[in-house]
Amino acid sequence: MKQIPSTTHAATLHTPTVRELFLGFVGLGFTSFGGALPLARRTIVEQRRWLSAAEFTDLLGLCQFLPGGNVINLSVAIGVRFHGWRGALAGLLGLIEGPSLVVIGLGVVYEQTQNDPRVQHLFVGLAAAAAGLLVAMAVKILVPLRHDPAGACIALTGFIAIAILRTPLLLTMLVLTPIGIAFAARAARRASNAS
Repeated sequence: MKQIPSTTHAATLHTPTVRELFLGFVGLGFTSFGGALPLARRTIVEQRRWLSAAEFTDLLGLCQFLPGGNVINLSVAIGVRFHGWRGALAGLLGLIEGPSLVVIGLGVVYEQTQNDPRVQHLFVGLAAAAAGLLVAMAVKILVPLRHDPAGACIALTGFIAIAILRTPLLLTMLVLTPIGIAFAARAARRASNAS
């Protein structure tokens, strides 16, 4: 399942080695404690240039539909895309190695300090920072949709259904995924007919 980026992006995108996948996800795992998705996009699209913004958004959409953590699914999907099972293993192990060690260490420290008011205030600040990172990532993912009104409409509908109407994620995805696929297929047909 190794895919090569399209020729329009080949000059700007970089195909990572297995080692680069591992080290890239190790760095991501160590720097994105508690809010990996915004930093994952920045690392994968802007810094390392493994995927274009549109490719990242498409792959993230698939990863959100699958069970499990989005960034974990993303590390496996990117690894498979470039190097099959070896890439998937490198991405997954790289992503979980550092945070696993950090969580074990923090668990030991927290056990001793959990009733300290300074520690409690620290966690309130961390929650606010994580919320800010999530909003920033959502804006960056929506930017490519500004030229795709159908995609933007589907994303907005999903947001309203989940965040405001509190519709279950699975039900929302079961309804919106076929609609999104239909719109994408129609746009692809129009593009092929125009060329």
